[in-house]
Amino acid sequence: MNDSTSLARAVVGHLIEQGIREIVLAPGSRNAPLSFAVYDAAEAGLVRLHTRIDERSAGFLALGLTKVGSAAAVICTSGTAVANLHPAVLEAAHAGVNLVAVTADRPARLRGSGANQTTDQVGIFGPSVRTVDVTTGRYPERDTRLGGPGAPLGTVVHLNVCFDDPLTPGDRWAPEIDPGSWMTGPARVMPLTSLPLGPRTVVVAGDDAGPPARVLAERANWPLLAEPTSGSRTGTHAIRTYRLLLGTPLADEIERVVVCGHPTLSRPVSRLLGRDGVEVWSVPARGVSSRRPFAVDHEAQHLTVDEGTDTDWFDRWRDADARVSRDLDALLAAQPGLTAYDVAGAVARALPREGLLVVGASNPIRDLDLMVPRYEVGGRRKTVANRGLSGIDGVVSTAIGAALGRPSDRSLALVGDVTFLHDSNGLVLGPEEPRPDLTIVVVNDDGGSIFATLEQGAEEYADRYERLFGTPHGVDIGSLCAATRTPHLQVHSRPELEQALASPNGGIEVVEAVVRRDDRRALDARIRALATNP
Repeated sequence: MNDSTSLARAVVGHLIEQGIREIVLAPGSRNAPLSFAVYDAAEAGLVRLHTRIDERSAGFLALGLTKVGSAAAVICTSGTAVANLHPAVLEAAHAGVNLVAVTADRPARLRGSGANQTTDQVGIFGPSVRTVDVTTGRYPERDTRLGGPGAPLGTVVHLNVCFDDPLTPGDRWAPEIDPGSWMTGPARVMPLTSLPLGPRTVVVAGDDAGPPARVLAERANWPLLAEPTSGSRTGTHAIRTYRLLLGTPLADEIERVVVCGHPTLSRPVSRLLGRDGVEVWSVPARGVSSRRPFAVDHEAQHLTVDEGTDTDWFDRWRDADARVSRDLDALLAAQPGLTAYDVAGAVARALPREGLLVVGASNPIRDLDLMVPRYEVGGRRKTVANRGLSGIDGVVSTAIGAALGRPSDRSLALVGDVTFLHDSNGLVLGPEEPRPDLTIVVVNDDGGSIFATLEQGAEEYADRYERLFGTPHGVDIGSLCAATRTPHLQVHSRPELEQALASPNGGIEVVEAVVRRDDRRALDARIRALATNP
């Protein structure tokens, strides 16, 4: 057995020992020793193998698997292949998601020589990621903690493994590995900090805040301002239209904010957290995202509070929310044709108990924020998004990975057209690859409507807007889907959309909801006015 084969088998064995059960592979020559080793491990039933031809898609597929609890690693060859993993690795690092990137490298002696496909891969992902550079014929660190179940939250590890010729094995591998030999650390005791009921308080639940934010708000009788991916948008105290109400005099009365998770969606929330005279308590998010862009007066790992008996503060928020919600629904119902808000609402209503929803950045997640209902407690619906860096890349692959890692009766994805096009390669799956049941809803307004709602969409920039920000593409999404044999249906009305969502065909399918973009800025202005004009 040659050194490269021996080293590759040691690396793959270590991944399995550490609890990695999903391995995403992008093909290449330099990573061939790893490819052969992973194939043999998959044949032995120790891992599930996923192969993708595009490293960026491969990285986001591994990210999606990991975000729903299936520990995953992604493997690629040397050179530009490594750079294509960078977006997914950065997202994992900033979102506090465990991930392992294994990159093949040329022999260390070739570094700096100008040899083909040779670049400095060590530390290529920056200071947020731990790099282990393996330059010898054996794997040196058996105790290296990787991204399996025993690793600390937010562990992102880069294994850079140098392989020399020959790159192919002379035999098959019969792995003798204990897949549960990784050791979990002792259970972490979370110290409780008692928070006095005190001043008028709201709870902001950002990405991945979880049920504790809801429990805290309900116990204290505080309004809960929960983002769709918080895992807290359930129960009695979630305020649907909080983003609109933060622009009203009611918000001026807020004296304290408890922040759970990583808030990313709302400028009004950001302004609230930076407002003079507002006391901010924070339960840190995981990963690099815990480096908060707002000042914190107090930080705690876990908060408890006495039961609040005075309901006046919450009642005022609840009543205002009920009025604005009613007016919002009436406004949208009166709009001709299908709007992006209609699409978000239909997708949210179609998500059943135990269902999975993956949401793209830009407008879709913000539209969902206004349209998602208060789900019942215990429904175990899971809504995830790449909010570490909030990019639009890799979302199709993330959704496929999440659906593979958390099989359910219904998995949905809600993305914009530009986001979909950015990762249409995610639909390229080989005939032997695992395929989830996943309905991808694409809100197609032929461009980037998010900018219409921002400063760039002002009338003074109208002469340049389309070329610089609107970016109409004119892509026939149905034909694009046909190229990958992905079932596609285009809808133009609410009844058509609801029918399509009620009748999934199984496998990966795309429902394209065609909406207008030219009225987006005006529509959003009318929606914002609902809260300020009773």
